[in-house]
Amino acid sequence: MANFWPLLLLIPRRLFCVMWKSLRACTLSPWRPQCPACTGWSVLTSFYNAEDESNLLLPKLPTLPKNYSNTSKIFSEENSDEIIKLLGDVRLNILVLGGSSGFIELYAYGMFKIARVTGIAGTCLALCLSSDLKSLSVVTEVSSGGAHEVSYFQLETNLLYSFLPEVTRMARKFTHISALLQYINLSLTCMCEAWEEILMQMDSRLTKFVQEKNTTTSVQDEFMHLLLWGKASAELQTLLMNQLTVKGLKKLGQSIESSYSSIQKLVISHLQSGSESLLYHLSELKGMASWKQKYQPLGLDATGIEDAITAVGSFILKANELLQVIDSSMKNFKAFFRWLYVAMLRMTEDHVLPELNKVAYRSGAGAAHPQMTQKDITFVAEFLTEHFNEAPDLYNRKGKYFNVERVGQYLKDEDDDLVSPPNTEGNQWYDFLQNSSHLKESPLLFPYYPRKSLHFVKRRMENIIDHCLQKPADVIGKSMNQAICIPLYRDARSEDSTHRLFKFPFLWNNKTSNLHYLLFTILEDSLYKMCILRRHTDISQSVTNGLIAIKFGSFTYATTEKVRRSTYSCLDAQFYDDETVTVVLKDTIGREGRDRLLVQLPLSLVYNSEDSAEYQFTGTYSKRLDEQCSIIPTRTMHFEKHWRLLESMKAQYVAGNGFRKVSCVLSSNLRHVRVFEMDIDDEWELDESSDDEEEAGGKPSKIKEEVLSESEADTPPAAPTAALAPEIVIKVEKLAPELDS
Repeated sequence: MANFWPLLLLIPRRLFCVMWKSLRACTLSPWRPQCPACTGWSVLTSFYNAEDESNLLLPKLPTLPKNYSNTSKIFSEENSDEIIKLLGDVRLNILVLGGSSGFIELYAYGMFKIARVTGIAGTCLALCLSSDLKSLSVVTEVSSGGAHEVSYFQLETNLLYSFLPEVTRMARKFTHISALLQYINLSLTCMCEAWEEILMQMDSRLTKFVQEKNTTTSVQDEFMHLLLWGKASAELQTLLMNQLTVKGLKKLGQSIESSYSSIQKLVISHLQSGSESLLYHLSELKGMASWKQKYQPLGLDATGIEDAITAVGSFILKANELLQVIDSSMKNFKAFFRWLYVAMLRMTEDHVLPELNKVAYRSGAGAAHPQMTQKDITFVAEFLTEHFNEAPDLYNRKGKYFNVERVGQYLKDEDDDLVSPPNTEGNQWYDFLQNSSHLKESPLLFPYYPRKSLHFVKRRMENIIDHCLQKPADVIGKSMNQAICIPLYRDARSEDSTHRLFKFPFLWNNKTSNLHYLLFTILEDSLYKMCILRRHTDISQSVTNGLIAIKFGSFTYATTEKVRRSTYSCLDAQFYDDETVTVVLKDTIGREGRDRLLVQLPLSLVYNSEDSAEYQFTGTYSKRLDEQCSIIPTRTMHFEKHWRLLESMKAQYVAGNGFRKVSCVLSSNLRHVRVFEMDIDDEWELDESSDDEEEAGGKPSKIKEEVLSESEADTPPAAPTAALAPEIVIKVEKLAPELDS
């Protein structure tokens, strides 16, 4: 076996076959042993598929508490399993977005951007990425001279195709990182909500005391006098008894203890856990970037990822600093409030409970109290010296002279420096680093920002991570070259932004045959035709019958010899599945309320191999198609089934889903919806109408209509839009199986 390994390395990549399925590529080689037939490479397979062991090595992230932010429900207990399932999905899925600014963006798993395509002229009307990731179809609209020119583009995406396993792994890491950044952000939001405004009462009361007192004695001296002699000046006594009050001081102490405990738990269980998981995934991403043969063509940069790792380390240091500040503040405030609470009780000559005199810092009337040790006095005195210094410059910034409460400054989303940064004097490790020029600039040490808030360091970390993960999106986006441009038609209609959301054109990708389909209508000259343009997903390959127009002829009833002949215009169409197109037609001479038809068009009738040579487009794709209407091959379709009459409804738009076997029809006023279930028995009967001039549409014998709202039944078909109720009316109907062919 030892001699067999060198032979494996000599096998050429892509030696055998490429198998595509569900947006996953697999090349039978020692480096891509993902094919189910690759049973001989079990050792390599297990090694290659073990690229993501985070679920084994990292602890599960704690769910965020629900009693804080509503957005924290994203990572709540009931939703955490869904997120884990999404992040653990091996198959790559991509969300493609296009806008009006001439760009297209691709998001892996719908969360993280992996490509940005620029230079697209006009507004994107339709987008479709092929399942084999070889091309991207785009339909755009450019406004010029009051008209809208619609064009079809096909972009090569060979980089995604060639490096699909690498793109998938990189995208999964990006998605993990994106989710963890959101988790950290929500954890910090919960911490900010756990911090209460009541904690600022001490600062505001002391500031007001400074502004109102007439003596030259400082606030620190006032409290020192109370500590040492057990007596307070009249002004300090007024502050304590009238503004703070015994009850208010007790409430403030409880609020500080509760708030600090909640923040401390969030930092330990959520913020640190998320940061450590983020550090793990970035470290793995750095290892992937070091494999330059596979990941350098995708733009993965190890240097930028190293900067991101360093930024995460700085954030972890700042979170640890906040923990130290919380721990110190809780201990100091607890001792200070106990002493001050007892002192205020003695001022009011209230009874002091015995347990208050048995605590670690037993204080009463100052040093004269027998249970107040010198250590106790020193501790409270140091607290007063450190926290009760007046700072006039602070009043200009924050409108106060004091910053007794030190935790809130870390949670402020501000760029200003900390008002009271941690005291680094006497810290031997900090002094050693500052005096060592080699260690000071060492890449092995995370930089420390003692004067910055936690929010500031978090924003800096996010910016660095976004910057280092932006390069792959730029590289992949620039690799997508425009290979085909086909100008379709010029649309002179007035723009209706509401209705254009549902209008043609419509793109579809056939995953089985690797074909792009485009449904559209050319107005004016070809009002009654629906055009179908199809292109192969591989730019280098061609396809027969690439452009064909469909004209709808007659509709024959299933149970009689009656034939419905008229002139039909296509209102809307969408693919129901790979083999069927759902179309909404309008009978131009039909009576209102009985002039709309729902048709299922089988593509097997459109692309008939026997006469395919007769329907070849002989024009050129470099010229607008609406200028070549006369030479576009047209096939007239006659239907004996696969259709029905839509009564009492101005049907305008349609949407179909072959997987769910459902088609939905929407009215022109966007207020009525009919849902058709395509799964009943193959039986039809004639719908005899009382109006002899109107031919009845073909209807299945087993139709079940469930009216979910009575508003539509009460509204006459020809009622004006303004008179309709604003609510949407929905009907659920079952349609014959012929509509599911």
